[in-house]
Amino acid sequence: MINVRVKGAEPLVIQSTACVSGVEAVKALLEKSQKLEAPAVLCNVNGTTCDLTTLIPDKADVEILTLHSPEALEVIRHSTAHVMAKAVQELYPGTKIAIGPATDTGFFYDFATPQPFSQDDLLKIGIRMKDIATRDLPFERLVVSRKEALELFSKLGEEFKVDIINGLDADEVSLYKLGEMYDLCRGPHLPSTKYICGQGHVLPLKELATGELTDSQTFDDVERAQFALTRVSAVYWKGDASKPSLQRITGVSFASKHELDEYFYRLEEAERRDHRKLGVELDLFHMQDIAPGAVFWHAKGWALYRTIKGFIRDKMQKFGYDEMNTPMIVDKTLWEKSGHWEKFRENMFVTEANDGEQLVLKPMNCPCHVQIFNKKVVSYRDLPWRIAEFGSCHRYEPSGALHGLLRVRGFVQDDAHIFCRPDQIVGETKLFCKLLNEIYSELGFNSYSVKFSDRPAKRAGNDAIWDLAEQALKEAAEAANLSYSLNPGEGAFYGPKLEFVLKDCLGREWQCGTLQVDFVLPERLEARYVTEQGTKEHPVMLHRAVLGSMERFIGILIEHYAGKFPVWLAPVQAVVATITNDADDYAERVVDMLKGGGVRVETDLRREKISYKVREHFSQKIPYIFVVGKQEVENKTVSVRELGSEDTQTKRVDELLGLFRA
Repeated sequence: MINVRVKGAEPLVIQSTACVSGVEAVKALLEKSQKLEAPAVLCNVNGTTCDLTTLIPDKADVEILTLHSPEALEVIRHSTAHVMAKAVQELYPGTKIAIGPATDTGFFYDFATPQPFSQDDLLKIGIRMKDIATRDLPFERLVVSRKEALELFSKLGEEFKVDIINGLDADEVSLYKLGEMYDLCRGPHLPSTKYICGQGHVLPLKELATGELTDSQTFDDVERAQFALTRVSAVYWKGDASKPSLQRITGVSFASKHELDEYFYRLEEAERRDHRKLGVELDLFHMQDIAPGAVFWHAKGWALYRTIKGFIRDKMQKFGYDEMNTPMIVDKTLWEKSGHWEKFRENMFVTEANDGEQLVLKPMNCPCHVQIFNKKVVSYRDLPWRIAEFGSCHRYEPSGALHGLLRVRGFVQDDAHIFCRPDQIVGETKLFCKLLNEIYSELGFNSYSVKFSDRPAKRAGNDAIWDLAEQALKEAAEAANLSYSLNPGEGAFYGPKLEFVLKDCLGREWQCGTLQVDFVLPERLEARYVTEQGTKEHPVMLHRAVLGSMERFIGILIEHYAGKFPVWLAPVQAVVATITNDADDYAERVVDMLKGGGVRVETDLRREKISYKVREHFSQKIPYIFVVGKQEVENKTVSVRELGSEDTQTKRVDELLGLFRA
């Protein structure tokens, strides 16, 4: 007896004296008129995703997964990789296959081939993959002994498979047969190649259930998985330059043509929104080799920077933070005592003074904040104490990892540390989440997820301290009603953390905010407060940031808005442009009035056609253009043009500030 169901439906009990397969389970569901929204391709048996041909043990709980189930996507991509490998070996005999896993957006496969692949080869391979898909070849799973697997792949000349098997500690090996091709693989896979290609077909389930099917057992307008081959690159076997060089073909794959089209649309949009390109076009910043990983902020970019900084500063004051400032260069001894020298040395910029003293450009602010804490006589009544700083930090990043504002060597953190008692962790976590929600929503990000990162392999403090810190952070997260996923081993070396991952308008994820519980640094740096009983205890230190790096967040913000910022963030909020030079004095008076009201405004008095001026300033994403000519001078008005609108409004000068106050 097994329980079989589709997601969201009541389980169906199947009585059987022998093991049944997933195929038979699907047939039982169809016979009971259970509806499937798409073809069944996999089954989940007691929490493990399996092929439909898998035999299901007695008393198992089985969920049938369709082509559109989220769990099926990785399998679709993995199966597509196998089809690509078969296509390559059919087109280029003698090619050896290495590994071919699924990725976050698709798949890749590595090949040993006498000649490098070209873009034309990718086209041929893609066409052959579609041909293989139409052959409706089954993915057949075979479990053989280790010895049999070695003999098979040795006979086939698949040296990389032999290498993998030699590294396995197992008596049995799982293989998949696709036509005449054998591959070493744990699986699972789709039932057939036909599921990786084609769209808009009526798809009966004859391959999944025996007997004739009625019309109710077909699927109209089903879009099967779609793929595209994107690039070819050179790699080394196992990433080792001393081993053979291979050709890697990378592709993308989705459960429908619509999703594939959306993916390429997002790629095009991401290129259009690239902050490095917009940074130059909008005159915000530039970067150059004389200062690798550092930013040259132009006037407009710095106006944006100062606006965001002022916004965060106002929020911190509202939520009870004391803003501090600590030195940029600190003696090596502090970093040795904190543990950063041991754990973080390779990322530090170190300089040596004339007398041999070693000084470090600070990579983070936390040890310096403890120094401020230690200079005050603090009792339990003074806690929690929230210390904030726009801390200028420097970390060495390899030159190949640098990427515009998103990966730099010099940056400023919207950093803060909360010194508190253990019983205050929950309350401070709730307050931080409220602050974070306000900031993200007002900056235009309404969706984020949370990851819980626990102890890394390389850490300070004993297991008892880590148990205490992780338990405290979990309780605080639950009290703050945060749902989170686990991110094993990714905590800071001194404590576990919550990572807040923003989602932008293209659905891309960016880890920005963080909250970390730290019992280690206060002890190592001898921070203490006087308890109610008169004893001295180490405080808990909560490390927290909302934006993370100011530079990186501005890069994200530029791409999120494609440079078309909300009025309150726009570096230049308005331009007063003249139709005739007779209106120059009037335009200057309008600008002075707006500047007095705090508006970031410029004049355009050039002897150019007004249509040219308007077009040029709108290309710079300026929210408002105020046009003035002879008629506006006489009537004490301006003609208002708003970015993205074809309409022109006439407003009195004293009405203009209301546009910005709103």
